[in-house]
Amino acid sequence: MSSNVRAAASALMRGKTVIITGANCGIGKATAAELLRRQARVILACRDRGRAEEAARELRLETGDHGEIVVKELDLSSLRSVRRFCQEVLKEEPHLDVLINNAGIFQCPYMKTEDGFEMQFGVNHLGHFLLTHLLLGLLKSSAPSRIVVVSSKLYKYGEINFDDLNSEKSYSRSFGYSRSKLANILFTRELARRLEGTGVTVNSLHPGIVRTNLGRHINIPTLIKPVFHAVSWAFFKTPEEGAQTSVYLAASPDIEGISGKYFGNCKEEELLPKATDDLVARKLWGYQ
Repeated sequence: MSSNVRAAASALMRGKTVIITGANCGIGKATAAELLRRQARVILACRDRGRAEEAARELRLETGDHGEIVVKELDLSSLRSVRRFCQEVLKEEPHLDVLINNAGIFQCPYMKTEDGFEMQFGVNHLGHFLLTHLLLGLLKSSAPSRIVVVSSKLYKYGEINFDDLNSEKSYSRSFGYSRSKLANILFTRELARRLEGTGVTVNSLHPGIVRTNLGRHINIPTLIKPVFHAVSWAFFKTPEEGAQTSVYLAASPDIEGISGKYFGNCKEEELLPKATDDLVARKLWGYQ
């Protein structure tokens, strides 16, 4: 990023309020650090308040006096928690300029959320769907504002099966994750359509393959672990590198007015037909 573009992005974010889900580690924390450097006011929305407070301390040391950090508890596996979080935000925040739906769970064993949804679909899609819906009024009154949805290239392996959205007939960890990421993209497209003319834009992205703890539920044989770690250090992105597209969509003046698109490496990318099926997107919206 050139110095002129960086300066413009910094000017754009100065004094702006940004919510980042899952901001206590990995890509979310790296995104928070970069936006703090741009003078943003960042709300870390995290399931574990203790870990979020520790992340806030580390971010303050890393970024100095830049920006402002607020910590709030948000458990996306609990719709009650999502509602409580949004009630607090609506009560305390006069404006909301950027919402970054970053948190996610990856290839976990079959389990259900507090409300009875399959965990990956519940956290990665449904929790963020409700969060966004409840904050839309504030985002609209703060326009121009932005919504950023972190998806994954693995959406390519997912399918939306309306006969078994809760994976009660069959469950695959990898398919479940891919389906939730496909749902993120379909949600982005349908939301962009519904937000036309409001001044609120929404775009999705893939961060690439990043070294984070997102894969904590994957069992890697002991003998292979050293090789896997060596490969990850050699070829995977750092969280800071993985966060660049999130930061770009949140802060770049180049994105002003662009909505409903899918990005990777700070550039728009083409989607497979399954991710541009507006009939499926509208049907999925109606299932929420």
